[in-house]
Amino acid sequence: MGWRLPGYRFGFCYSLLPFRTLLKKVIRIFIAGLSVILLVITCRYIFLSAPIITGFFAKNLCSAVFIQHRQAAEVIRDDLSEFPFSLVEYTLNETDSSVSATFWGFAKQKAIFRNYAGAALVFDNNETDLKKHQFVLPQHPLLHADTLPWPYGDKLPDTLPHGIDTAMLKQVFKTEFSKERQTRALLIVYDGQIVAEQYAPGFNKYTPLPGWSIAKSITAALTGILIHQGKLDINANQLLPQWQHTAKEKITLGELLQQTSGIAYNENYLGPSEATTMLFKEGDMSGYIAKLPLKYTPGTVFNYSSGNANLVCRIIRNKLDTNTYYSFPFTSLFYPLGMYHTFLEADAGGTFAGSSYVYATAYDYARFGLLYYQNGKWNGRQILPNHWVHNSVQPSGAGKLKDYGYFFWLNGFDKDHPEKKTFPDVPSDMYYASGFLGQGIYIIPSKKLVVVRLGQHETDINELLKNIITAIQGAVK
Repeated sequence: MGWRLPGYRFGFCYSLLPFRTLLKKVIRIFIAGLSVILLVITCRYIFLSAPIITGFFAKNLCSAVFIQHRQAAEVIRDDLSEFPFSLVEYTLNETDSSVSATFWGFAKQKAIFRNYAGAALVFDNNETDLKKHQFVLPQHPLLHADTLPWPYGDKLPDTLPHGIDTAMLKQVFKTEFSKERQTRALLIVYDGQIVAEQYAPGFNKYTPLPGWSIAKSITAALTGILIHQGKLDINANQLLPQWQHTAKEKITLGELLQQTSGIAYNENYLGPSEATTMLFKEGDMSGYIAKLPLKYTPGTVFNYSSGNANLVCRIIRNKLDTNTYYSFPFTSLFYPLGMYHTFLEADAGGTFAGSSYVYATAYDYARFGLLYYQNGKWNGRQILPNHWVHNSVQPSGAGKLKDYGYFFWLNGFDKDHPEKKTFPDVPSDMYYASGFLGQGIYIIPSKKLVVVRLGQHETDINELLKNIITAIQGAVK
């Protein structure tokens, strides 16, 4: 028995060798198959994402060069140098006012700048027709802004309100303009007066800067003006002709403004989604969104959607004739407030991209914030309806976090800690217009503050506003 047992054991080991060989083959086949699957998924992702990457690159470079008048090399270095934009090759044609971009030689996208209509990507639209979008705007008053006192002009008083902690404000600005925060403009308005401002090198108070989703808040203001004029109704439904006899005809204007339209939409910019398709693959943005199906009963679920803002722009366009539509933002809002350096861009279909594409100076963003701070009144004139600002900062019953009004964010509850405020060290009456990469207009009525922050990277808004409040709390007019 002692002799046979080792032999038996060795024989058992030998019998495992074919199994081990087979197992290794299976593992190699599995790894090879998995590699193929991952390669296919990666290639598909790149195939679907490449037009988004080149579209973002071409559109933003075109706007930066022809609206901001920045050098292309500077824009590439400071705004578009990170991966995957570092893989993009581009051609700038100053004669044609266009930018073309490719990703590894394919997924070509071309953006064309049009006078007063801004930059737009060329899709199925005839390029010649797109170039014809040269809007003619009414001339704004010929004023010497430097000689007119703020906010009607740019002239600031020589003294600050007594009691402001200037040393602390300097520290606030030093922190905010550190390299990692990439702030480009910070401006503080206290009790209607600019008390502090600073700009990154290469930028100044005359530089129009992108506001991204600040455009939504401007779209809300334009909606309010038309309601004030009796041309729109916040409770109206049957908003678009193509929605007749469908479930979407029940969507109200108020539900669009509160982001409770129920339309199936995903606000995701990391890859293919309704958001990236709308902005970088569709010429008629609102037309694309209008065709999307309903996912929820209107008014029951909060779902942040840039598409809703572009639908509102389409509704406004349908209410006005062509010439009135393109001049309307300027004659009804920008010019009355002295916002002479504010620029709304239109999509390739000619509708303002009220979700995302606005450029303005820090002064003009501050003027817009001050309009809301003053309950819609400017220089004795009621620009917005009497109760518009109050209604704009009421949260929808569908929003569990109570953090959104009419295209304005509120200081509601934190999504990760719903028992706490989003900004725990900032008064609860604060509301704000917010955009991609940390653009913001923060309005705090109880502290008499309007703060504008613009940049190329998110920042700690709770810390920033808390320190500003501390620095100005002793101010006496």
